[in-house]
Amino acid sequence: MLTIGEPRRTPGDARWCEQVTVSFHNSGESPVRSGSATFATHVIGGLGIDWATIESTQPLPAPIAAGATRSQTYAVCVASWRVPLGMHIETRDVTADWS
Repeated sequence: MLTIGEPRRTPGDARWCEQVTVSFHNSGESPVRSGSATFATHVIGGLGIDWATIESTQPLPAPIAAGATRSQTYAVCVASWRVPLGMHIETRDVTADWS
C-alpha cells in the first residue's frame, strides 16, 4: 500500500510552472519497484475561478522499500498558452500507480 502525502507547492520561474514536493510512504510488505505519479494541476483565474484541470505524469522515486518513505520534488508545468496573464496554477491532487 502506497500512501501519498499532501503536495507542497512553491512557485516556479513562470506562472505556468511550480515545484511540487510529495512524500510516498510504502506501508506494504514488499518494495515498490516502479510506477508513476499523476498530478492534477488547476488553472486558476484572477477571481479564483477554476478554469481547467490538466493532468501530467512523472515517475515515482522508486524503489521504495517496505516501510520506507521517500520524498521527491517535481517540476510541474502546463502549456504556457493555458495560463494567460492574471492566472496561475495550483497542483492540488496527486495519485499514483505502482508495481
